[in-house]
Amino acid sequence: MKSASITTATDTELKTVLNVGGNSKAIELPKVYQGWEHVLLDIDPKGNPDIVCDARQLTTLPASQYDAVYCSHNLEHYHRHDALKVLAGFRHVLKPNGFVQIRVPDMDELIQIVAERNLDIEDAVFNGPGGPVLVRDVIYGYGLEIERSGNDFFAHKTGFTPKSLVKILESSGFPIVFTALSNLEIDAIAFTREPDAGSRALLELPEP
Repeated sequence: MKSASITTATDTELKTVLNVGGNSKAIELPKVYQGWEHVLLDIDPKGNPDIVCDARQLTTLPASQYDAVYCSHNLEHYHRHDALKVLAGFRHVLKPNGFVQIRVPDMDELIQIVAERNLDIEDAVFNGPGGPVLVRDVIYGYGLEIERSGNDFFAHKTGFTPKSLVKILESSGFPIVFTALSNLEIDAIAFTREPDAGSRALLELPEP
């Protein structure tokens, strides 16, 4: 799966993406959403979101409003039973031909790295912009951010492998799922129905 930087020629109206848990519009979205209307939803008002809302309550919003829902490193911040509520909300606000894009840490790759390198939970897996990211940070949430913010909602409450992410998406009404893996991250694109030609071209998805 690759990202495209422009919309297709058949698009005649401005598309809208709901960015769930994105913190701030200063954080850029993937290039595929270039030229789209960006609606930010977050539980924390500090980042000036367009909608202040707990993602578990998305079903309280108007239905079928968005062409895409983007959720990067947020779904793991909910217990699994609450993640099901979040995904039900994604389906509720999504237009019938829309898609969701979800990015989460890859627990399968983390387990492999820990085993191959014989790492302890306090050992660094990689160096991020803010310094070393520990095994514990990938599993439970970035400790320095949680401490600095004082917000427990930054903690991780569940985790996903590629197989388990596809399974929870399918059980939530997204039977068509495409995944890509890189750098301890799962990037999933999911649809409630077979994607049309425009969506396949936009996202550079393989033909059925």
